Amino acid sequence: YIQFIYNVLQTINQIVTIMMDYQRYQAEVKVLTDKGVPFRFFDLDRNLPYVLMAAKTNQGTVYKLRMDLDDFPYDKPFVSTTEVLYTKSGKPMTDCSGHMHCLSSPYGTGICHYGGAWNPSISLYKVFIKCRLWLEMYELHLQTGMPIEYYLKEDKS
Repeated sequence: YIQFIYNVLQTINQIVTIMMDYQRYQAEVKVLTDKGVPFRFFDLDRNLPYVLMAAKTNQGTVYKLRMDLDDFPYDKPFVSTTEVLYTKSGKPMTDCSGHMHCLSSPYGTGICHYGGAWNPSISLYKVFIKCRLWLEMYELHLQTGMPIEYYLKEDKS
């Protein structure tokens, strides 16, 4: 068992250098683990690595988030739900919308986060928290019909 774990870690060490160095990878894993975020990395040895995370809202709904990591940490990760979300009126959220702060996505509904204020020191956990807040505003939208922009004040940081 120990040899298996060692081999896996060696493979990850070789693979992770494609998107981020191993030290950064270990730091991301530690923070996500310490904060209790369910997550799993995929395709680290390919051109489009990503991580799946589970985000549970205050209402108890669990959403799966996909963060594409192809240029992380140098570029902000593209984040989407793994299933298409729908507006209160039943319209699928599959296109860009400024009012709803969402993006087109091949996986589900793309989530706007960080605008243009990205820098490589921002962790996946911090991205997760911003997306978790977006999901809370989405659930408020489902209750009230108000767009996400109604609840959101642009973060200029």
